[in-house]
Amino acid sequence: MSESAKLVECVPNFSEGRDRAVIDAITGVIAGVSGATLLDVDPGAATNRTVVTVAGPPEAVLEAAFLAIRKAAELIDMRKHQGAHPRQGATDVCPFVPISGLSVEECVVLAQRLGERVGRELAIPVYLYEAAATRPERRSLADIRVGEYEALEGKLQRPEWKPDYGPATFNARAGATVIGVRPFLIAYNINLNCPDDKIAKEIGLSIREKGRAERDGAGQKKRSTSGELQRVPGLPCCRATGWFIAEYRRAQVTMNLTDYHVTPIHVAFDRVDELAREHGARITGSEIVGLVPKEALLLAGRHYLRKQGRSTGVSERKLCELAALSLGLDDVAPFDPQQKVIEHRVAAARRLAGLSVDGFVDELASDSPAPGGGSVAALAASMSAGLSAMVAALTHGKKGYAEFYPLMEEVGVEAQAAKDALLAAVDDDTAAFDRVMAAMRLPKASEAQKAARQAALEAANQDATLVPLGVLERCPRLLELAAIVAEKGNQNSLSDAGVAGLAARAGAVGAYYNVLINLRGIEDKGWCGEIRARADRALARAEELAASLQTAVLAKLRA
Repeated sequence: MSESAKLVECVPNFSEGRDRAVIDAITGVIAGVSGATLLDVDPGAATNRTVVTVAGPPEAVLEAAFLAIRKAAELIDMRKHQGAHPRQGATDVCPFVPISGLSVEECVVLAQRLGERVGRELAIPVYLYEAAATRPERRSLADIRVGEYEALEGKLQRPEWKPDYGPATFNARAGATVIGVRPFLIAYNINLNCPDDKIAKEIGLSIREKGRAERDGAGQKKRSTSGELQRVPGLPCCRATGWFIAEYRRAQVTMNLTDYHVTPIHVAFDRVDELAREHGARITGSEIVGLVPKEALLLAGRHYLRKQGRSTGVSERKLCELAALSLGLDDVAPFDPQQKVIEHRVAAARRLAGLSVDGFVDELASDSPAPGGGSVAALAASMSAGLSAMVAALTHGKKGYAEFYPLMEEVGVEAQAAKDALLAAVDDDTAAFDRVMAAMRLPKASEAQKAARQAALEAANQDATLVPLGVLERCPRLLELAAIVAEKGNQNSLSDAGVAGLAARAGAVGAYYNVLINLRGIEDKGWCGEIRARADRALARAEELAASLQTAVLAKLRA
């Protein structure tokens, strides 16, 4: 997966919430990193702490986090710090949060790389926590921060408090920094048609992870033989309570979902709906506080489509629209996916894929060398995936094709995902070309500059080769999907399946051309040989599948 397709969030907490000049200086270095998007800056005077949210591709976010930690160490003196929030360092805590395209394990590597660099270059003791923890007793941030800054000097003298990175010596000015990995936390409220908070609180007790006390027939709390209170468990990874919001004139079940993969928002919504009905209440809608990963909405959209007996092989846009409608996300305030979905906030507008058809063709026909054939190849492949998804959707639910419904569901979902990835490659190809041009413009007055320029050019040319290679290697599967819908899909759309095959072949051959021309600028001939072999195999397979599909489609159409 390309770097641009991966998205990570980082939420560093800085021990300064009152001096705007210091806060601006720290966030300024983050904003200056290409690819890193500064999503939020939340200073608190009483806590004397600022929580910053930055997101983007992993390497950009990693660099932004380091520069911010370095700037905080320069400007914040922990010897003078006072505030209501627990703290032990200028950058007190710095968690990475996987958003899309990368795993927790990959984020742990980011945390380790950041910790090693902070310890080595800034001489700040670094502890790893949560998913990145090196020992069980360091998983909890509260356990690591026990005693806060004031206890740090003494703790560092004890072997059990040797930091994971950096010196085991007291850095009086910067303190210590805790770096780790945690899941994305969704702040989610469900609205009830209640004039007070009584029912909302009851529901909150029932759905929170630790649940509520179990009661006997007389209403007394039940205890085990050892005297321990017995509980009816709630939803895992859910912290919840209830309150009444006068502004909205309704009660809310308010919750933090600490891992939406364990308890998705639609699971919480449906459970609250059941409990509300038991209490004679009903849900009027819900709201997401802050940002939400796109995947959370996609999961909800698919869930409600399945409940309706419909195919989930629809576009991400339609899935998000259905999720918002089903969850009533605009009940108390407008829900704008462009502002609320983190991927939409982070992604620089897709300059090419976001254009109208005539706008794209006009851009293509201009005197600029990009977009060019690589972007067109990716677009052709994406259109192949789109056509296969369309035929699958026109087959699912169609009389006479019931035995193929499950297969069409699978094809539709896979084709939609491929379509989105290939649309991203339309811009990725042009961005890769731009990086080659930027490397060529680097200075070359000295031998050191020449060497740096050549290294940058080699890396940029390799990246520019991998984008069309990725498109090419997807095309055989696109042809397989087209063949499936041609054979078993709605025969009224047979010509569409055939065109899907033609578009996939065009994408494959066009991407192959771009791989070959980019290989010319690369000096590492061993690397070139491996890439050329992969490209040759993918093209041969695509040509074989395309020929077979064309023969089958033409035979059916001519019959």
